[in-house]
Amino acid sequence: MAIERIRQILHEPIEWEQIKQYQTEGWRPIAVEWERRVAGTGMQSSLEAPPYGLRVAEDCAALEDDPAETEILFTMMELLIQDGPYSLVADELNSRGFATRQGGKWSPVSVFEMLPRLIEAGPKIFSSAEWQQRRQRSRLQHTGSSV
Repeated sequence: MAIERIRQILHEPIEWEQIKQYQTEGWRPIAVEWERRVAGTGMQSSLEAPPYGLRVAEDCAALEDDPAETEILFTMMELLIQDGPYSLVADELNSRGFATRQGGKWSPVSVFEMLPRLIEAGPKIFSSAEWQQRRQRSRLQHTGSSV
């Protein structure tokens, strides 16, 4: 039996009648998220962002690939395998119009800080069909062959 889930964003307090109506329709609550304003510069959160290259799926139940960040990971991996210095990798990412998750430019330090994520994502990247196609194109470019 499949499970259907919905996420309801509340703009006002939920009434008990609404809860009863959902239960009558067969729904059961599985999570409650609370928030409140705290003194300081803004909302404080203990939630951490998903690993680079992933995003929260629409159903909020899993992580899925983020296509833009995944492309950056693949490109970064390709450039690092060519033994380029971090500064060259950063320059190439910037020249291709890729921004960091915060929207800034890549620097040698930001590339270096991505190494743990690249190590973690490496097996998935290396076993993908996309990586095999990129490696084949790279080999053809280096041997001077054309398709």
